[in-house]
Amino acid sequence: MDLDRIEIRSLRVVATHGALPEERGRAQPFELDIDVLVPSGSGRSDRLVDTVDYGQVLTRAVEVVTGTSFMLLEALADAVAEALLNLDPRAMTVEVAVRKLRPTVPHDVSSAGIRVARRRAEDAGTGR
Repeated sequence: MDLDRIEIRSLRVVATHGALPEERGRAQPFELDIDVLVPSGSGRSDRLVDTVDYGQVLTRAVEVVTGTSFMLLEALADAVAEALLNLDPRAMTVEVAVRKLRPTVPHDVSSAGIRVARRRAEDAGTGR
């Protein structure tokens, strides 16, 4: 099966996530990159109904980031990826990178983050 990649870059969301007390007490900026692999076909049909709507992907990702507070970036990235897999059955694989733009470390670094990839189960949606 041929797959197309929907790419979202540098989605910025302010939320409260982190393991340290100072991170739990204040909102901070996070940045996400999201890739959703979908079966190809919408390029030929030129119809939105034949693909995953990236507007819905953005809305759902923001809901997850702002709706629950996680201790670890790994848990946040996993929750976003799972939510996006469940958003549309055509989403075959979802890759999510989450970066904390102001990490609480004593070093000069622009961000710290995690990247996860989650794949739809082989028989999901097939009724098997």
